[in-house]
Amino acid sequence: MRGRFLTALVLRIDRDSPDDAFYAQLDEQLRTTPQFFAGAPMVLDLANAPGLREGDRIGDLLAHLRNRELRVFGVQNAHGMDDAMLDRHGLIPVTTGRDAPLPRNAAAASGAAPAADVPPPVQNKVIHAPVRSGQRVVAEHGDLTIIGSVASGAELVASGNIHVYGTLRGRAMAGCHGDEGAHIFCQNLSAELVAIAGLYQTSETLDAAALQRCTHIYLKDEKLCMEVIA
Repeated sequence: MRGRFLTALVLRIDRDSPDDAFYAQLDEQLRTTPQFFAGAPMVLDLANAPGLREGDRIGDLLAHLRNRELRVFGVQNAHGMDDAMLDRHGLIPVTTGRDAPLPRNAAAASGAAPAADVPPPVQNKVIHAPVRSGQRVVAEHGDLTIIGSVASGAELVASGNIHVYGTLRGRAMAGCHGDEGAHIFCQNLSAELVAIAGLYQTSETLDAAALQRCTHIYLKDEKLCMEVIA
């Protein structure tokens, strides 16, 4: 058995009854960035839509999303949803974040030593070669450095920062575990998509002043900022 790291889109639903305006906005997003959603697994975040957790109200939403070829497979913040109903719709509950340490009394009862809430050791990754189209490089517990260019159709994922000493044409997703202090650096910005802690911009919305320039990308006030270095 071998574990693999999986990235998925999270669609946050902010109303209990998605209406025509919601679907019109979604359709506009799909038209603007079709390559971002194509074939991507998707999770629904119901934290702001508690009404969708009741009965079978989520069924209509799923039908609309799947008719748009969005591959919804799970839900998060879905406390209280019926397991049988989730099974019927092909959904699984998805949790995020680190496991909490065992309480002292539970650890004593099990005979185990009390667990410490210690993050995993940092494991930075350095790739001394270009990243070709179709390749996916992941640094799950640290920074990712590419000494070379990143082709269109390639994907970089890191829990920390991403450094590209070459042209960035593919996708780069830093802070993949929610680190809003992560950064992306590249010598030539021509990316299909850049993201930090889940907030992203695609090639259609990148800052024109930063294109094909040496660029520093960071998050400020829940907005991606692009600073030309040289």
